[in-house]
Amino acid sequence: MATSSSAVRKFTAPGPPRTIVLGSGERPLVAAAASELRSQIESHCQIVAWDLTFAIDPADYDAELVIVLGGDGSILRAVRKLGEHQRPILGINLGRLGFLADLRPAELPVVLPALTAGQTRIVDHLMFHCEHRRGERVLAHSLGLNEVVVHAGPPFAMLEVDFYVDAELVTTYSCDGLIVSTPVGSTAHSLSAGGPILRKDLQAFVVSPISPHTLTNRPVVDAAERCFELVVNQPNPGTDVVVDGQVLGNLQAGDRVSIWRASTTFQLIEVPGHSYYKTLREKLGWSGQLHPGS
Repeated sequence: MATSSSAVRKFTAPGPPRTIVLGSGERPLVAAAASELRSQIESHCQIVAWDLTFAIDPADYDAELVIVLGGDGSILRAVRKLGEHQRPILGINLGRLGFLADLRPAELPVVLPALTAGQTRIVDHLMFHCEHRRGERVLAHSLGLNEVVVHAGPPFAMLEVDFYVDAELVTTYSCDGLIVSTPVGSTAHSLSAGGPILRKDLQAFVVSPISPHTLTNRPVVDAAERCFELVVNQPNPGTDVVVDGQVLGNLQAGDRVSIWRASTTFQLIEVPGHSYYKTLREKLGWSGQLHPGS
């Protein structure tokens, strides 16, 4: 298993950073907060695009920074829009949980000057390619950040999923589905399926079965340099492969789902006073303390 951390570097710009602002403006709370925050952002950044509908192509703009208004879902939308042209992202949490977008609007008066003064850093996080193939034909391809999920789907009969690493058959999972997750995605669906929490900057994938039929089936962590393949020889009519919450395709018998590391990385800006374990404690209520009466 690879344990090396991803690249870390300071965020710097020669002047006010050229900035794209994205957000889920269809949510009334986001639209209202965005209006209030715009003047603060404009006082420290040169806004080259302001889009609360995710309609623009960010590749059309010369920008050094992307500010995302919303929650983690909004960041995933921004990452999909950026595609192979990822840029440093600062997430402002206008949603609920906010593992990635954990910066509160009240912190902007401190964070934005620190950003422009070069006091924040960029941490590169693992991304992946996912490909759905039928024989020699590629049916669909996606760049992803969180996870690939093969869902049993209607009529919800248990699946037999063959799991390969670098073309070697590892095991066959009897389960309701299988999740291949990055460290960033390890606190999402994979965690709810009993998978481990991986530090976000580790270079590894975790494979977690959903409701496995046998107790010996456990999550597996392996190096990001591997190629992972999933094959379902007897899928249900509704068995799908899903990437970051978006359906990539419906699986037929013998289709192969391949996942491998992307050269592109998710570039998250981390600010002073925020840390990975602090986020886990605050967002998950993670504590080893026993409370009276428990």
